[in-house]
Amino acid sequence: MNRKAIVLTRLAALVLLIGIAAAGCATSGASASGSTSPTSTAPSSQSASAIPTPIDSAAPSATDSAAPSATVMTGPTSTAEATNAPAPTAAGPASVDLGTAGNYVLLSKAGISTTGTTKIIGDIGVSPIAASAITGFGLVLDKSRTFSTSTLVTGRVYAANYAAPTPSVLTTAVEDMQTAYTNAAGRAADVTGLGAGNIGGLTLAPGVYKWGTGVTIPTNVTLSGGKNDVWIFQIAGTLSISSAKQVILEGGAQAKNVFWQVAGATTLGTNSTFNGTILDKTNIALRTGAVLNGRALAQTAITLEANRVN
Repeated sequence: MNRKAIVLTRLAALVLLIGIAAAGCATSGASASGSTSPTSTAPSSQSASAIPTPIDSAAPSATDSAAPSATVMTGPTSTAEATNAPAPTAAGPASVDLGTAGNYVLLSKAGISTTGTTKIIGDIGVSPIAASAITGFGLVLDKSRTFSTSTLVTGRVYAANYAAPTPSVLTTAVEDMQTAYTNAAGRAADVTGLGAGNIGGLTLAPGVYKWGTGVTIPTNVTLSGGKNDVWIFQIAGTLSISSAKQVILEGGAQAKNVFWQVAGATTLGTNSTFNGTILDKTNIALRTGAVLNGRALAQTAITLEANRVN
């Protein structure tokens, strides 16, 4: 090879080496530039407040869940309060406390008489009179001499002349009967003079009803209310229900919460059905077949004619 050829070959080799070296530098530069990854640049390119943290990211979730929770609580809370709240206050006046008079379905100061096949469920009593004022019952004096029994009475029969403690017990019961009468008569009236004393065909809500006259029930009357609601009827004259007519209880109303305070006589017509406690200052008469669901508490006499009282 001549000298010129050798020089050219060396120059070519040198150029090749320079090219390789330049390529290596470029690669190294690229690597250095590529080492700035998202991980390494994230802290410097984003502030801590800009990066959602677990707390921040939970916040929307908490907010979202809080809103539905508040909405849901409104409904269920209201329902729970309604369910757990005390029973609704009874409509009408407070009940009349009968005291120990409430232990008797029939209680009289002047006597109790019956004809026909009467059926009494509960105890009956008379005071201050003796057992001789209880007629038509075929009384059988118990060996304790404190009460009698009768085939017409599912219960006991008491009189003021029986052995102690019956006399004192009856005295208290009669006093309680009179106190209850006065209590019922003294209640403030909600309605006065309804129907001019004729309440047949009416439906009456709980309350205190007052008349300065007598009261008649020529057709059915309905007392509509709940099981704890109370009715008090204050009657200055007489009370009468016609034959085969009824005092109807509706909506859960109970006879024990109905009180008829009557200054004059009370008469339940033949085959009528009456509900409530009759607190009468004079006498109470049940005509043939009349049914009384409640009590007859009279400050004079009670007369029965093949009736049912319970």
